Amino acid sequence: MVAVVLGTALTAGGSKGAPTAPLKQANVTAPQDLTPEAVKDITKYCQVCWRNARLPMDRWDDCTQQVFARLLERVPQGQWTAMLNTEGDERREFFRAIDAVKKRTQRARRYVDLSPDHADDRNRAADHVRDQWETVDRAARDVLSPRQQRIVELAAGGWAVPEIAVELGTTPERVSDEKYKAIRKLRTHLGVDA
Repeated sequence: MVAVVLGTALTAGGSKGAPTAPLKQANVTAPQDLTPEAVKDITKYCQVCWRNARLPMDRWDDCTQQVFARLLERVPQGQWTAMLNTEGDERREFFRAIDAVKKRTQRARRYVDLSPDHADDRNRAADHVRDQWETVDRAARDVLSPRQQRIVELAAGGWAVPEIAVELGTTPERVSDEKYKAIRKLRTHLGVDA
């Protein structure tokens, strides 16, 4: 409830000539030394922090409200005016509040599931890779010998040259040579060589 009250103060303090909204609701009164300028200065400082942290702009007001809510719980309102200008426990609590809100917002953004309305680019990327492999596989059937096809297939599967040599019963040098020739043939066939 207190955050709602401060939200009213924040929106009223946004313009110079605008009258300030009353900070009275649900038996909450503003202390005499809490000025609209202090609220405006804290809001501006928070906005700079949200921008520097690259938080989405549509979340800035909510984040600022969370900072004010934490300040209301932990810092006497009479200290808010001097909080930005003097070192002390209140200033450290202000920085802790900003940091906690920033981190909570960043974590919340990171772990949000995709809604059905948003496309999943992972499928598109997997489709592209699959299409490329199909193209290479067709080219391999057209221009490579069965032995070269097998070497390329094993190499693409993550096998090392010595492992392929053991599998095919030959030397690593021979496998390396065949692999090089096969890749050159595929590059030429697919027009990758310049």
